[in-house]
Amino acid sequence: MDGIGDVAVGVKRGSDELLSGSMYNSPSSGLSSISDATSNGSDSKKLRVEDRVGDAPLSRVLHIRKLPNDVSETEIIALGLPFGKVTNILTLKGKNQAFLELSTEEAAMTMVNYYSAVTPHIRSVPVYIQYSNHKELKTDNSNQSGGTLTSGSNSSDGGGMASSPVLRIIIDNMFYPVTLDVLQQIFSKFGTVMKIITFTKNNQFQALLQYNDPTNAQQAKVALDGQNIYNACCTLRIDYSKLVNLNVKYNNDKSRDYTRPELPAGDGQPALDPTVVSALGKDSTSLLGKIPGALSPLSAAAAAAAAAGRVALSGHSGASGVLLVSNLNEEMVTPHSLFTLFGVYGDVQRVKILFNKKDSALIQMADMNQAQLAMSHLNGQKMYSKIIRVTMSKHQTVQLPRDGLDDQGLTKDFTNSPLHRFKKPGSKNFQNIFPPSATLHLSNIPQDITEEDLRVLFSNSGGTVKAFKFFQDHKMALIQMTTIEEAIQCLIDLHNYNMGNNHHLKVSFSKSTI
Repeated sequence: MDGIGDVAVGVKRGSDELLSGSMYNSPSSGLSSISDATSNGSDSKKLRVEDRVGDAPLSRVLHIRKLPNDVSETEIIALGLPFGKVTNILTLKGKNQAFLELSTEEAAMTMVNYYSAVTPHIRSVPVYIQYSNHKELKTDNSNQSGGTLTSGSNSSDGGGMASSPVLRIIIDNMFYPVTLDVLQQIFSKFGTVMKIITFTKNNQFQALLQYNDPTNAQQAKVALDGQNIYNACCTLRIDYSKLVNLNVKYNNDKSRDYTRPELPAGDGQPALDPTVVSALGKDSTSLLGKIPGALSPLSAAAAAAAAAGRVALSGHSGASGVLLVSNLNEEMVTPHSLFTLFGVYGDVQRVKILFNKKDSALIQMADMNQAQLAMSHLNGQKMYSKIIRVTMSKHQTVQLPRDGLDDQGLTKDFTNSPLHRFKKPGSKNFQNIFPPSATLHLSNIPQDITEEDLRVLFSNSGGTVKAFKFFQDHKMALIQMTTIEEAIQCLIDLHNYNMGNNHHLKVSFSKSTI
C-alpha cells in the first residue's frame, strides 16, 4: 500500500478552463468545503498536504472519503457509472476511503463538478469526492483488497477487477421473451459484445455473453445485475462465468459470434457447441412487437444512472424528479388529469401548467426513479388526441404560487393526496406497474355492479369496449378498449370514480389481453 500516505486530496486550482462557470470560484462551496477534516486515522501531515491544493493535478483517479464502514465496491462504483467507464477501484477499508479510477480525466471532472452541486450519499451518509494526485490505479488482481497507486502515466493499465470477459446471465420472472438481439442491444452499451450463447437450463432462460475486455464485463455486471429488462419483469441475474472464451458454431437466434459473420445458421442442427452448454431450450424467436405494451429494452446508461441515483441520492433532499411535459392539449388538460395519469408510475407531488405556455407542464414526482419510470412509459403516448413529450426538467422542484396570487388553478399541490399509489412500503401497486395498454385492470368493484354497468360507464368516457372479464370474486375485472389512447382517457376519467356506498373504483394498466 505504498504511496497512499502522501496522497494529496485537494482540488486543482488556477486553471482558467476549470474556473470558468464552475464551483471552484467559491471557496465556501462545493469541494473546497470538504477540507474540514483529515480522514479517519490520518495524521496532521496529511492535513498539511491537503492545504497545498494548488499542487493537486487534474486526474482520472478520484479520492472518496467518509465512506460508511461496511460499504461495498458496487456502491462506490455506482457513484461513477453515470459519468463514464469505471476502470479500477481501490478501497481502504480501515480508513473509510477509496480511490476510483475513471477512463478519462474529462469523466472525472464531470463527476467532481456534478457532486459539488449534489452531495453524494451512500446509505444516507454524505461522502466526499476530490481529485487524487495519482494518475492511475494499479490493482493486484490476485488480491483485490490490496493495490498500489502510480503517479506516472506510463505504467500498465492494471486491467479490471473481473478476471473473465464472459458473463453468465439468468433471466428471472420472464413474462416476455428475451431474444439474443435484446441482450446484445442492452449489453453493448458497456463495450463490444463478441459472442452470445442462449439456452434453457433447469427451466430458466440463460445466456453466456463474451466481451472483448474483462473490464467491460465488470462494468455491465455492476450496472445491470438486478435490473428489469421490461417493467416489473425479466430480471437480470449476472455472474462471471468460469469460461474465458466461448466456442460458437452457428449464427442463429440462439447463438452468435459477432466477429465471424460467415458462420452457418445450422439448418435446424443444435445451435451451440455441446461442450459449452449441456442443455438447450425451446425456440426463442422474438415475440416483441406482438406483445401489446412491451417496452423497448432499457437503456443501459439509464439503468446505470438509476442504480447510481439509488445509491448516491438516497436521503438527499434534492433528489425529487421534475418532468417537463409538452405538446399537451391545452383546451382539455388539467393538473388533476396529469396527476392521475402520471400517478400510475409514481406519487405526483405537484403539477404546474405553464401560465404563458399552456401546452406544457412541470410535474414533480416523489423521487428520481419514479420520474424516470413515468418518462419511459408516457413519452410518445396520446393524451386528449395529442402525442405528448416527456423529458427531465432542469428544475429541482415545482414552485407554488405566492400567497394571494391567483394563477387560474394551473398549479396544484398533491403532496398529501390520499390517491398516491406508492405511499405504503411493500404495496402490491409496486408489482403492478405496466406500460400503457388498451386493457385496464379494475378493482374495488361493488358486489351489485354488473358487467353491463361497467361497459356503459367506460363507453361513456368516449371509447368502445372490445372485451370484458370479471375475476372470480367479481371485485376485480379486466376491460379492453379499442386503443391505448381510449384506455388512457378512461383511466384519467374513472380512476377513483365513486361507484356508490363509498366504493371508489381503482383503475390501472394491465399486462394481459382478454
